[in-house]
Amino acid sequence: MFKRKQLSLVFAFSLITAFCATNAGAQTSIGLSLYGAFSGTTAGNGVQQSPSAAAGGLFELRHISNPIMGFEATYAYNRSNQVYRCSGTGCLTVVPTAISANAHSVTADWIPSVHFANLRPFGVLGIGAIFTDPAGSQPFTQTSTEVVYVYGAGLDMTLIPHFGLRLQYRGNLNKAPDISKLYTSIDTFKHTAQPMAGLYFNF
Repeated sequence: MFKRKQLSLVFAFSLITAFCATNAGAQTSIGLSLYGAFSGTTAGNGVQQSPSAAAGGLFELRHISNPIMGFEATYAYNRSNQVYRCSGTGCLTVVPTAISANAHSVTADWIPSVHFANLRPFGVLGIGAIFTDPAGSQPFTQTSTEVVYVYGAGLDMTLIPHFGLRLQYRGNLNKAPDISKLYTSIDTFKHTAQPMAGLYFNF
């Protein structure tokens, strides 16, 4: 009986300690990062679509309650110029067409993480929407909206209280944007790699 009470006390103390440690590691932060966006050529329906490499920026509003419960909302922007080439019978032209465009994306992400010393490694898994908008008044173009799936990982490093460095890699998977009216949609998923570095501020 005495041993059971001891075990119960030890178990209760362990739960309280874990709970306190979990809450002690909770944080709400805003982050701003710069990144490079790199996508390979995607082909489908007799059309090749080649996005140019571009620089962009990412804004994050993040709250982490414990190692499992962490979430963020993000907004990202980068140039998304596209070059279309077509050799299929369904194309109106075989001449390569370049379209200048901007890409805006919003996502909601799950952020699992651990915290030790001044470091917090984390994972990223999320979903959102990406809007690709042709710049200016280019003829035979249209805006494209696609679902985007996000994955990645990173590391927060506290430099001074409430302020730190955030390094991360994010991968985006979405259907190639259909912004040209001269070409048939390739209806194929493309992958975009986004290595990034930035700063964050904890409230």
